[in-house]
This record gives sequence, structure tokens and C-alpha cells, in this order.
Amino acid sequence: MRSIIGIIVLHSSHMNLTGKRRLGLALLLACQTFAQLPEPRKDDKRQPSPLPVLKQTIEVRAAPIEPALDRRNEEVYNRTLFSRDDQLFDLLAAGISAGQHEGGGKSVEVRRFGFNLDHGGVNGGLKVLIDNIQQNQTTQGHGQGYLGALKSLSPELVQEVNIINGPFSAEYGDFSGLGVVHIKLRESLPHVGTLRLQGGSFGSLRGFVSYSPAMRSGDAFVAYEGSHTDGPFLKPLDYRRDNFTSNLTRRAAHGRAWGWRVNAARNDFHSSGQPPLDEIAAGRLDRFGYLDPGDGGRVRSATTGWYCRKENDQGAAWRADGFVTRSLFDLYSNFTFYLNDPENGDAFQQHDSRLQEGANLQHVRPHRAAGIPALLVAGSNYHDNQINVGLYPRIHRTPTGVTTKAHARVTNAAGYFQEHFNFLGGRLRAGIGLRYDWFRFSVEDRVEPDFGGAQTSGRVQPKLSLALTPAHRWPLTLYVNYGRGISSLDARGVVRSPAGRYLATTDFYQLGLSHQWSRVSAVTDLFWIDRSNELVYIPDDGSLEFYGPSRAYGAEGKVSVEILRPLRVNAGVTKVFNAFYRGTEPRQYVDRAPHFVANAGLTLAGWRGWYASLRMRAINHYRLDPQDAGPRAEGHTVFDGSLTRTLRRGVEFNFVVDNLFDRAYYETQDYFESRLRGQDPRFRIHGTPGYPRTILAGLTFRLGGK
Repeated sequence: MRSIIGIIVLHSSHMNLTGKRRLGLALLLACQTFAQLPEPRKDDKRQPSPLPVLKQTIEVRAAPIEPALDRRNEEVYNRTLFSRDDQLFDLLAAGISAGQHEGGGKSVEVRRFGFNLDHGGVNGGLKVLIDNIQQNQTTQGHGQGYLGALKSLSPELVQEVNIINGPFSAEYGDFSGLGVVHIKLRESLPHVGTLRLQGGSFGSLRGFVSYSPAMRSGDAFVAYEGSHTDGPFLKPLDYRRDNFTSNLTRRAAHGRAWGWRVNAARNDFHSSGQPPLDEIAAGRLDRFGYLDPGDGGRVRSATTGWYCRKENDQGAAWRADGFVTRSLFDLYSNFTFYLNDPENGDAFQQHDSRLQEGANLQHVRPHRAAGIPALLVAGSNYHDNQINVGLYPRIHRTPTGVTTKAHARVTNAAGYFQEHFNFLGGRLRAGIGLRYDWFRFSVEDRVEPDFGGAQTSGRVQPKLSLALTPAHRWPLTLYVNYGRGISSLDARGVVRSPAGRYLATTDFYQLGLSHQWSRVSAVTDLFWIDRSNELVYIPDDGSLEFYGPSRAYGAEGKVSVEILRPLRVNAGVTKVFNAFYRGTEPRQYVDRAPHFVANAGLTLAGWRGWYASLRMRAINHYRLDPQDAGPRAEGHTVFDGSLTRTLRRGVEFNFVVDNLFDRAYYETQDYFESRLRGQDPRFRIHGTPGYPRTILAGLTFRLGGK
């Protein structure tokens, strides 16, 4: 048995190279490896008997094979008109509750399994990737693991979305404690030309155009998306978004392929912030009103990525990819209004200027271990961030001073392997994996040099899984999963931490039962989550620090029923029984996240040229303070509907109604102290209103089917 495991770890302590040169060398070595791989000899008797061939669209996971409830294909995104870019998370469902934090261009706030992940990167984190490029930005100007880069994604380009409901795969490291969302983009579009035009409520306009030529030995496309909306706010949102994406893939003989992808984006918006709800209830402030005219933001980003792969007839594969990203981010906010400065107000600007480089190498190899069919997945990851980050007081959008200003660098290198075994003719499947992540955090503080420095840290993350199907004639599988995930601390908090705790761990245990019979698929499971530390925000300098271990436990249920061939219903419920800080007396509870999340959808697809869907999302009310049960966020239930009709070949009419029943609700709510001009300071609930009923209509033209 031959096994090739390549792990490339490049770091400045070993090689005096810049980030771009390290990335280029990693890609060069990977491609040279591909070129030198010998083709398997047909007369080689030492080769194991072939196992089922792995396809490129299959993501190897540590979790047992479940019904196709946690995989979203391109049809969902191609047939739906998006009024807001954050609706990506609404379509994912999967127990994820996401809400807009300031009305438009800012990243959503993510909540899952009873934990508030802020903008995706704290308290376990939800790791989001697009074609293996991490979207969570470490040591970001507005929060650890910030997911604002997702706004450069055009929904029409999505091929599939794979969701892992915990840290069960060794392939993923930082921010994966509460799951992974891996978005795969197309390498080619099904039509040579695609044009989509849409418009609707609140001055919303959006266009998408793409060109994807038919190629004999490759795939390619170029696409542009532009949109604008003012939203329902009294201060127009004036949200303008422009995305450009292109891809070129070349296929060669013997299962080899390489490609290049480019994405460039801009994002400009105003914001109404989070008004205090007591002022709205008293009638002194409109639900869509505002208090600071300067709130909003602007983002510029560009990413270039390169990938190559080699596959053979026995199912073995080598894959390598890399990327370079340059981004500029400025966010203008005011949460406490006149609490600290009664004259000029508490408005501030958060700045983030960032260069990122990364590379990934993976080997997948079916083989036999002592005669047992097995699958090896092994690889390495490298991610480097160079960041200029700052916090400035402001009046309108003019800075009036400097609160913090620093240059931070975060380097993360990792290696992993995972083995999957099939026993008893496939009735018993077992997996074991191990991942090691190494980090280096360095900060050069431009305001207070004594707060600068450098620290390193590393952590091992074991993975275990077991799935038992008593008999193939019984479509019933019992599965057990365990995984340890990690989430890193903001680099500024690392160099100031006296306790030397730089990485938080998430131990996730899952016991479940899956059933698939005829037209019904169902999954139920119990989960238990132990977190070593939660993260709390330090408003004085915009950094984060650790705060106490926590625990959450609960249950999930998901079902998919094919009522008729074109008609399907999907539903899911996540119920957290408790979420609290361990070792507290009196007990303190994890706050700012619902304990009940439900999603349901009724979909009609491909019936006489019709496509229609009705979707529901709901959360319960939840506490906003760890000690005081009084302040609570309101829950809500919202319905969205969409309809597509094929008018003629290549022409579709699209119609969408979001918030179908015009429910008045708040997407996010927080409890903190603030003061309005002429008032005394007070603790109160602040919220971001959800959009009222929103109607969109459009036409889609598809030319030159392939």
C-alpha cells in the first residue's frame, strides 16, 4: 500500500519570503507534484480493488451520510430573486438564525445552537468558505471572524452549498466550532448568455449578466451583478453593490485540470443603526427612523484564486488551490449616541485595510487497510493576514481623533488527516481524524507601543464518528459524532492577555438517528456543546477578550417529504434546552441567542414550466442579559414566497414577496446603556427593524443552452 501525504508549511521563521512569494512557491510545488505523479499501472497487482469513484462535487465529510437535507443545489439560488444579499442564510435554514444588524450593507449577525456568534466568528464560530477561501476575517475592524466579504457573492453563480453541523471534519479549523458552510461556485454556466433584470419595493433595482462560452477542453464565464436599494428607512439606505466574477478552467488528459478565478466587489451604504425601542414605543421615533446621519459604510475588495486537481480511475485525487485578497473596509457607527460625549456624541469610525494570502493542499485516496475498505483524506492549509486596523471618533464621517491604530499580522498553518472505514459490508462506518493548527499573532501598536508584541499558540483537534445501519433492508441509521473545534482571539487581545489563552475550544457531541424510506427522509439528533471560553467585546479599543466556560445542550429534527414528484416539503427545528456559563453562582446564562429556531419550505419544481416556493422562518423570544431574565428580545415568524414561470424557451418571469404577511419584527436586538440628547443614561433594548412586505418582479433571459 502506498500513501502520499504532502503537507507544505511555509513561515517566515523558516523562509525569508513575503506572503505573495510564499503563496506562489506553495502553488508551484503543488503543481510540480501533480505533474510528476505517475499514472497507475494496469498490471500493478499491488493496487487495491477499486472503490466507487469520487466525483468533484462530493465533499468528503466526517459526519455520516444523512438524507440530502443539508445540501442546497443551484436551483434554489437560480430561481429566487434576492431583495437583500443576506438572504443567503435564510435559504440555508439548518438551524441558523441570521439577522441584519444595521439595515443593509453590514454583515449579518449569526446565532446558532443557543450562542450568539456576532458576525460569524466568536463563541465557536460558523466557518463560511467560498471555493475553499475562508470568508471569516480575523482581527477585523468590526469583529473577530467578520463575514462581510460574503456580499461579493452573486447567488446565480452558486452550484451547491454543503453544511456540516459541527466541528466534525478535520479539513476545517478556525471558526468551525458550531459548523461549516462551504459554498461551491460554478466553473461554467448552463447557458452561453444569461441576463436577469429585476425591480420592486423601496427603489430596488438589480441586474445580472453573464457570458459563458462553450469550450471543448475547459469551462469559463464572466459575470457582473449590480444592485441598488433605499430600503424602508426614513434615511434612504442608498445601498449600492457591484460584483464582478470570472472563471477559467482548463482540462488536460489523465484527469488533470487547472483554473483561475477573479472576484472584485464594492459596497456603499448608509445606515439607520439600532434605535432604542422605548423611544419607538413612546412614539417619539419611527420604527424606521435614525439618530445619527453619518452611519453607514463602504467596502472595496478584490480576490484572485488559482486551483488545480488530478484524479484517476481508482478514485484518488490531489487538489491544490491558493488565493490573494486585498480589501478596504470603513464602518461608521454610533450605538450609545450621547452616553460618553453629551456634546458631540459617541459616533466612531472603524477601519480595516487588509492583505490576505492562503493555500490548501489535499489528497483523497481510497484504499484497503487489512482488507477493510477505507478512505484517506489528508492535507494542509496556510492562511496569512496583514491588517491595518483603527478606531477613530468622528462627527458625521469626519474623524476627530485617534482612539486606536495598529498593524496586526495573523498567520495560521495546519495539517490534518481523516480515515473512514467500512465494516460489515457497509453497515458499520467509522471515522477518525486529527488536525493541528498553529498560530502566530503579532501587533505593532501605533498609539500605545507598549501594547504591541507577538505570541504563538497551537492546538490539536480530534474527530471521531460512527454510523450503524443494522440491515440494508431497514432504512435506519444510528450515528455518533464528536469533534473539537477552535476559535482564535483577536490579535490585539492576544498580545494583551496575561493568562496566555489565545484559542478557545468547542467540544461538540452528537447522537442521532436518520431514516430514509420511499419519499420521506428524517433526521433527529441530540447535541451537547462545551465551550472553553466565550468572547466579549471591549468597546474601548474594539478588541475582544475571553470570558468564562459555557455549556449548551438540546435537540434537532429535520424532515423532507416528496408529496408528489414535483412537490416537496422540508422542515427543521432546533431546540436548545439550556445554555449557561459553567461554574457561576448564582448561575449566569448565555444570552443574545434564541433557544428555538424553525424553518420550513414548500417547493413546487418543474411542473409545466412553474417553479414556486413558500418558506417560513421563526425564532422564539430570548434573554438579552446573562444575569437578569427581564430584558428579552421578541421572537418572530416570517413567511416568504417566490414564483417563476417559463414564458417561452429561454425566458422566465420571476416574482417574489418577502415578509408575505407584513409582520412587524426586529431582526436583531441588543441590551446596553445609551443616552439621547437631553436624557439621562439608561439601559434599554435597541433593535434593527425587519423589512416590511417587499415585492420584486423580474425577467430572466437564458440564451444558447449547452
